[in-house]
Amino acid sequence: MNQHAPTESLRASTDPGHGSGAPDLCEHGAPVRGQPQISNRRLFVQLHVFTGCLDTTAVVGAVRRSGLDGAVYVNLNDPRGVGVLVMSEEPSVFATEARELLVRSPFSELTPLPDFTMLGRTYASGREADLEDFLLRKVPRNVLRPTNTWAVWYPLRRTGAFNKLPRAEQGKILMEHGMLGRRYGEAGYAADVRLECHGLDRDDNEFVIGLIGSELVPLSKLVKDMRSTRQTSEFIQAMGPFFVGRVLFQSPIPGDAHSD
Repeated sequence: MNQHAPTESLRASTDPGHGSGAPDLCEHGAPVRGQPQISNRRLFVQLHVFTGCLDTTAVVGAVRRSGLDGAVYVNLNDPRGVGVLVMSEEPSVFATEARELLVRSPFSELTPLPDFTMLGRTYASGREADLEDFLLRKVPRNVLRPTNTWAVWYPLRRTGAFNKLPRAEQGKILMEHGMLGRRYGEAGYAADVRLECHGLDRDDNEFVIGLIGSELVPLSKLVKDMRSTRQTSEFIQAMGPFFVGRVLFQSPIPGDAHSD
């Protein structure tokens, strides 16, 4: 990956941040042979959307030459629209290399659409069998796979009531939602990208979701089916805007990423 190693030094802690002692800033996966999986690494993903693009060739060329990990999409809902997705382990890349890319030609001739800007980071739920693969390699593997030519990206925010539920009840609600996504994934219809964006999103959204696949209909159907889950029907305060993209360019999958 074209990314820098994290510069901050984080310490693992058993305290989740609600009691005494330093807050735990690490990601935790499932134990492996009785040993905990702990990591202070994660991948950041950002989508920028523009309109007024009459020459997608120039856009693709600029992104390719940048050497950044990411993808270029045409915006299905805007015949002059394009989206640029960038991924990096180091958040400063978005303020340096990615910024330099997007303020120069051909992007300087386009009109940015800030309402569609999304920024999130990978996170662990505590059940990941291979924590590092999940945090760093799964997203690029899905987003950059050549056969995955469609993507639906959107932010969402849950209601405060969800956070007040007992943790066990939260788990059941999330499990119902997750199993639906797993069914689509196991059938080869869709791969999902789930990113946290607490404090990173302009509109106070909490998550960025990407649905990736080779056909658009299953992605639309997955969004429809999710509406019937308890999480969406009872505890989602806001969803969208939705960016629907058809791939124009994908950077190579990083060499250390392996197939599912």
